[in-house]
Amino acid sequence: MTPEEVHPMPAITADDLTVLPRLTTPGLGDQPRPVWQVSTAPQGHEGEGFPVRRAFAGLDLAHLDPFIMMDQMGEVEYAPGEAKGTPWHPHRGFETVTYIIDGVFDHQDSHGGGGTITNGDTQWMTAGAGLLHIEAPPEWLVQSGGLFHGIQLWVNLPRDAKMIDPKYQDIRSGEVALLASSDAGALVRVIAGSIAGHSGPGSTFTPMTLVHTTLEPGARLELPWDVEFNALVYVLNGRGTVGTDAHPIHTGQTAVLGAGDYLTITADGSQESRSPKMDVIVVGGRPIREPLAWAGPFVMNTRSEVLQAYEDFQRGHFGHIPG
Repeated sequence: MTPEEVHPMPAITADDLTVLPRLTTPGLGDQPRPVWQVSTAPQGHEGEGFPVRRAFAGLDLAHLDPFIMMDQMGEVEYAPGEAKGTPWHPHRGFETVTYIIDGVFDHQDSHGGGGTITNGDTQWMTAGAGLLHIEAPPEWLVQSGGLFHGIQLWVNLPRDAKMIDPKYQDIRSGEVALLASSDAGALVRVIAGSIAGHSGPGSTFTPMTLVHTTLEPGARLELPWDVEFNALVYVLNGRGTVGTDAHPIHTGQTAVLGAGDYLTITADGSQESRSPKMDVIVVGGRPIREPLAWAGPFVMNTRSEVLQAYEDFQRGHFGHIPG
């Protein structure tokens, strides 16, 4: 693919939402999830210098379980020569989920896995017992510059799965389940898990759901959500409200929701011209409720397991960087 052929088309979209399966409005007795907390992501730089927002920074890990962290990478328009990735680095004990909304990312690991993900694709890497891994924009994108935007979510693995063999899921944008809100004003992309009986392609050790939704100005989304799962709502861009009591939320903010059968997101009637719609990631899963020892790229249950991971890494047990 040459740079001239690339047309920015954030994630996967549908021209006509009215032809998609519709979510029904909540039934009698369905409980809305209350808003417990809203936090604002600090901004920083990761790897060799690409801008990130740490979506869940400052939130109680008990509210995040089974997730560890999430980064919003970009949204950034790179000038020629500016685009950057990460150097080779190890992982053990969890899964990284990289979802590219706009742009192109190459990835490679010490087990021979890897590939290219672009607009709306997801690379789901189960690090398990451990591997080395690198993520970078392709050389032509570095030369030409261009738009880059995505998220990376870290999903914890339960104790009995932490040392499994590493594996990949390469999820293409066309495999994602597409739904519409009851008013057809919001597009719901189900990447993993299930919404109202419609399942996404991502397969997970820990039962969870990952959704990217785009709301037109003024649209209201009532999203059914598994009662056993926690629920986190992160705004990629735009502004609106979350919860039935209309708690304001905007770009770079995360809402932690309490228990219930469904959650409500409403986009403000007027959005800024830079992001004319509201884009939101909704993620939740069944809490693992095991001790957590997390240091850098290793997510284990005890401090001694983390120290063992560092030792194994230094001894070359995570494989070798391909020549």
